[in-house]
This record gives sequence, C-alpha cells and structure tokens, in this order.
Amino acid sequence: MKTIDELLAEGVAGKRVFVRADLNVPLDGTTITDDGRIRAVVPTIAKLAEAGARVVVASHLGRPKGAPDPAFSLEPAATRLGELLGADVAFATDTVGESATSTVAGLADGQVAVVENLRFNPGETSKDDAERGAFADRLAELADVYVGDGFGAVHRKHASVYDLPARLPHYAGYLIATEVGVLKKLTTDVERPYAVVLGGAKVSDKLGVIDHLLERADRILIGGGMAYTFLKAQGHEVGSSLLQEDQIPAVQEYLRRAEEKGVEFVLPVDVVVAPSFPDLKTKAPAHPTTVAADAMPVGQMGLDNGPETNKLYASKLADAATVFWNGPMGVFEHPDFADGTRAVAQALVDSPGFSVVGGGDSAAAVRILGFDENAFGHISTGGGASLEYLEGKTLPGLAALED
Repeated sequence: MKTIDELLAEGVAGKRVFVRADLNVPLDGTTITDDGRIRAVVPTIAKLAEAGARVVVASHLGRPKGAPDPAFSLEPAATRLGELLGADVAFATDTVGESATSTVAGLADGQVAVVENLRFNPGETSKDDAERGAFADRLAELADVYVGDGFGAVHRKHASVYDLPARLPHYAGYLIATEVGVLKKLTTDVERPYAVVLGGAKVSDKLGVIDHLLERADRILIGGGMAYTFLKAQGHEVGSSLLQEDQIPAVQEYLRRAEEKGVEFVLPVDVVVAPSFPDLKTKAPAHPTTVAADAMPVGQMGLDNGPETNKLYASKLADAATVFWNGPMGVFEHPDFADGTRAVAQALVDSPGFSVVGGGDSAAAVRILGFDENAFGHISTGGGASLEYLEGKTLPGLAALED
C-alpha cells in the first residue's frame, strides 16, 4: 500500500485530503475521558496541514442508530483535536450535507475541518453495497485524496473505510503504517518466548484469536471475566462470576490442544471476590476477599486476579521476548479490583522484550492507572482490529488501501 510519505512527495498543497481517523473516544457527557485515539492521528493530520493540504477529518463515535444523536456528536473530539494541533479546527454539523459542503469549501491551504459522526448516516454501516456505495459517492465529493488512518475501524466493511478508498487516490497514514508494522512483528518471525495475555469479559470474543495463537504462542495467560469459563471448564466452582456456559466445550478443546502442542496455558491460582459487582460511579468499598481459584464460594463474584496470580503472571512474562496483551484482568475502574491489571502492565514495563498493548480497555487501563505510555513497545488504538489481524482475517480497511 502507498504511504502518506509518498503522497507528501507528490505534493498536497491546495488539495482536499480526506482523513478517515478514529476519534471514537470515551465521553462522560461532553468530557473526553481518554484522548489517546485523537493523539494517535495528530501526526498524520499535522503533517498534511503543514504541507498545505485542506484536511477533512471524518470518524464515527459510538453506535448511533443511523440518525443524528447529540450524545454521539464529534464536536468534543474536534475541539480536542484543535487543542492538540494548536490551531482552529472547523466543525461541520452534518456528514455530507450543506454544513459539510460549505465548511470544506471554506478551508484555506493548511486548515483542518472535522465533519459530524459518520454513523449519523445509515449508509456508513449498511450491509447493502448500493446504499453504502451511494454514501461513499457523496463523501468522495468532499475530497481529492483519501488517507486511511483509523486503525480502530479497519476491520469494518463500512463506507468510509472500505468503499471510499476505491473512489479516490488512497494512501495509508502514519498510524496505520505503524500498527501494521507492529502486528507483523506478532505474526511473522516472532522473537521467542512469545507470551500472550488475554482478558476482558467474554471468552467468546477471543475464541478466534486463541485458536490462531495456539499455533504460534509459547504461553497464553488468561484473566478477566473470561477466566471463569476456563475455571468452570476445569470443573471448579465459580460462584456468581461471569460465565459463558455454552463456551465450555470449546474451552475444554483449547485446553486439550494446548497440552498436545506444548503451549503453556496459565490460569489464575487465586482470585479477588465480592458479593456483587462494584459501584463504578461512587467507587464505594466493595468488601473484597481473596480465595483460591479452585475454592470460590457460592454467591461470590470473581472480579480480579489475586496476589499469587499476579506474581505468577509476572514470572511468566519476565523472560518473554514478545508479549501481546489484550483485555484487563479485572474491574480495573474500581480501586479494589485494579491490582491484577496493574500487575500485568507493570510486568510489561519491566520485561526486556517487545510489548504490545492491544487497544480498547487495555490501552485505557494503562493511561487510567498512570503508566507512562512510552514504557511499552506499542499501544494499539484498535482492540478488535488487532485481534482480527492476529486471527489471520482479511481486514476490509487494509485491503482497500492496497493497490
């Protein structure tokens, strides 16, 4: 795929450059609680603006139902982008309507505009090729060139990700080029030992990547809500913990295959439990206790890895040459259940190997828990995209950027 450096060499002064970014940031009302994804696309936007391009930035935010919804407006993201660029950023109150058209037409060389949430138009996410294509046609009218830099969306076959690049000269931005380069390190000529840490709520979200990694990883460490389905598959009581009963046969098969292939599967040896899920708004004390993973009381809910598990996992990561981590180890948003996630993050910081934090909640946890992002090899902006890449799937947004 062609890169933004090739585009810059060709010259962009006076050209309208459509940047498909990922500004899908978490909001508390209109307050951005983690601006990592906005900061990640700034190098691409800044470089284009410096070269005299008229930059049109587009993204989705959340899951609106194909119609405008103030709760999902990109205006806070546009404001934050302007602060990070140190320049005014114009904001269009629609995607392809009168506001977008006039806003883009009013740009001078080196100026930047953000158009409203792409998912306010049903054509963005439509499964109908014609409807999606029609929306892409209208987006194409806003630009002369396309730059894909929204890595967190490249696994979606959406109009701005998949169809629009076919209508314009297209290039990969700095973020996508970096993300793909990092993921290749996790799939091609991987330095070993190769350890993978998987957490998060549902084991069903990770089945594909576990299946793929059983052929590649040396160790797979499991935590978070998904760990309790693994523990149940081993015959242990898991109390009222999150459990996907229907996934137990698949988990048992993975455990069998791991043993057969010599892949070390590491599960919690102790867990932090409480009578119920904690209040994440008030952060009220949750009265946790620590119990052995094979002796969880009925009526108690597992919410984090215990201290012995934290030590075990740190030891399993200490000599790893390559580490991929996706998914928190517990309910890290509450101080009573953050230690497991903090311990994994610290183990990656301490590890001499190449560490990749696989986006989503893991990336948010690193920042919320106060770690220096530069202490990790790479923090991805796309959890789902990273996982699908590691599963060996073709990602529509990357395929669209190929020539």
